[in-house]
Amino acid sequence: MGTKAKVGREQSLLFTSVILCSLALGSGTVFTPEPEVRVAENKPAKLSCSYSGFSSPRVEWKFAQGDTTSLVCYNNKITVPPSKPTVSIPSSATIGSRAVLTCSEQDGSPPSEYYWFRDGVLMPTEPKSSRAFSNSSYTLNHKTGELVFDPVSGSDTGEYTCQAQNGYGTPVRSDPLRMEAAELNVGGIVAAVLVTLILLGVLIFGIWFAYSRGYFDRMKKGTANKKVIYSQATARSEGEFRQTSSFLV
Repeated sequence: MGTKAKVGREQSLLFTSVILCSLALGSGTVFTPEPEVRVAENKPAKLSCSYSGFSSPRVEWKFAQGDTTSLVCYNNKITVPPSKPTVSIPSSATIGSRAVLTCSEQDGSPPSEYYWFRDGVLMPTEPKSSRAFSNSSYTLNHKTGELVFDPVSGSDTGEYTCQAQNGYGTPVRSDPLRMEAAELNVGGIVAAVLVTLILLGVLIFGIWFAYSRGYFDRMKKGTANKKVIYSQATARSEGEFRQTSSFLV
């Protein structure tokens, strides 16, 4: 019997390390025609492995690099452990509003599932099932990595970390980021409204003061006093100075 694995990864990878073909659940012989395969970066690699003497073999391909051995292929599917997830967490959220936290990573195969931690404590899917999160109101999607608070409560303040895992390799966590749940700044809004009203009052008073002092009337009179007189010159005999028209302001 024989098995083959085709490996094509977007990450730069040079197969100078050892690729292991192992079979469990039985005893027999395993033969690899090419113990060492060299492939250029970003090019596919074809690995072959033959075996005999196994009744129900479980074939696994593993990648060994130094002291680390990780599963590469099982059941004819390429497996890649998750990379460090990227998160989007607002630094502050207003109590009573809606806040969305996101988490994702691109390297895991099969796709990773995501779990959230607040202050190092795993957040349950149903917040009411845990005393530590009973005052929170959120929905958590393990497939998409989205954590939605609706609405935000005062107890939601804390450091949030996202963990990606897909059953292969070690689960990987993001860096912790803090979100502060803050009250709506009513005082600041009131102050801004008052300042706006004061400025509007000053503007209205300025217009009224100028009107009461007759400033606008003087402007109208100054414009009315300017007159333009146009006169047409009379006909004169030849040789005399001819003025066709004149303007007087």
